[in-house]
Amino acid sequence: MQTLYLDLFSGISGDMFIGALLDLGIDAKTLDRELKKLALDGYHLHVARGQKCGIEGVKFDVHLEAGCDDRSHDHGHAHPHPHGAPGHAHEHSHGHSHGHSHAENRDFAQIQQLIGASTLSPWVKEKSVAVFRRVAVAEGKIHGMPPEQVHFHEVGAVDSIVDIVGTCIGLELLGKPRVLAGPVTEGTGFVKCAHGRMPLPAPATLEIFAARGVAIAQCEEPGELVTPTGAALVAEFAETFAPMSGLVARKIGYGLGTRDNRTRPNVLRAVLADAAGTDADGHDWETDTIAVLETNLDDVSGEVLGHFIGTTLAAGALDVFHTPVQMKKNRPGVLLTVLCRAEDADKFTVRLLRHTSAFGVRRTIAERRKLRRGFVTVKTEFGDIPVKLGMLDGETVQAAPEFEVCRAKAVQAGVPLKEVHDAALIARLAAGKK
Repeated sequence: MQTLYLDLFSGISGDMFIGALLDLGIDAKTLDRELKKLALDGYHLHVARGQKCGIEGVKFDVHLEAGCDDRSHDHGHAHPHPHGAPGHAHEHSHGHSHGHSHAENRDFAQIQQLIGASTLSPWVKEKSVAVFRRVAVAEGKIHGMPPEQVHFHEVGAVDSIVDIVGTCIGLELLGKPRVLAGPVTEGTGFVKCAHGRMPLPAPATLEIFAARGVAIAQCEEPGELVTPTGAALVAEFAETFAPMSGLVARKIGYGLGTRDNRTRPNVLRAVLADAAGTDADGHDWETDTIAVLETNLDDVSGEVLGHFIGTTLAAGALDVFHTPVQMKKNRPGVLLTVLCRAEDADKFTVRLLRHTSAFGVRRTIAERRKLRRGFVTVKTEFGDIPVKLGMLDGETVQAAPEFEVCRAKAVQAGVPLKEVHDAALIARLAAGKK
């Protein structure tokens, strides 16, 4: 499994992230082609090799064409270079208009619709929406409104949409590596944004990292190093924020920013590495980090446990279950376990303490290895049924027909559920042999 380590010693922005991915070897023309699947027009991409403080890397820009409102936000994006400038390679992306105005303040629902209506891969769609959701939640908290009602300003502009979706595309082109990040470093001073002149970190940046529980350290560099777009991207993808440990670098890429900093080069260093001590060639499984929350209970009723499991799953837990255990004084009890995303650990710890009889909660951070997933739809005598596939190293090792669809088909046909389930598996096996 490849690991991508993002060194945030000089901050991060969306265009720097894409620049680093390009320097690691993703193809600019393929990125351009994938971005054309979005219903956005009035822009083209600009990819150029350059240097910052003697560090060579790639500068990525989204150039807005005449009449396109880019919100004029100063988040480290370069001013357009003249076409044909020496040493600059242009990758043009002229889309087609689908009713979107460049001057439009898009809200979260419009962004979701834009991405959902595209022909991008399911993974890119899912991750792009997840990044925008982090911004919506942050802006909603700032403005005191639900995330769904937030109108994006800077992050709703064409260039920021391209930065976010383009980064997700780039990570997929790189093979969806495990992402780790260094400690977050931000500059000092003030920034002009839609909220006026605000101290750094910018309000949305601070809220995004606060929601994820990520620490921020400010350095002596006068100016913004971390943009809201960069914050949302790294908060979504990075499993940890810590110094590099146990990684063997295979390739190093640099994404160049625009400004000439006083104390450090304006670059994002991205290290593509293998984890030391693992298989040299690795497996193509997916990895993530989760929190395991546990508490022992000997004075809680089955009704309370059942209610807690249902409501906690509805609140976003990955899994909730209880196991019979023997407790102090030979009392029978249960071990109640909640699995959740690491950034949600505090939220579900509070839930355990408030909604059960627990006086304490144990917390463990655990790594998971997961099969890569896909879906196929098979034709059976009961109708079309989606089947979830689990794949490892290019081989399908698990196949599971969607339960709710099978149940509905069984009720409709008046047959046992097992009959529909088995028919879907047989159809899947037959399709796999063709």
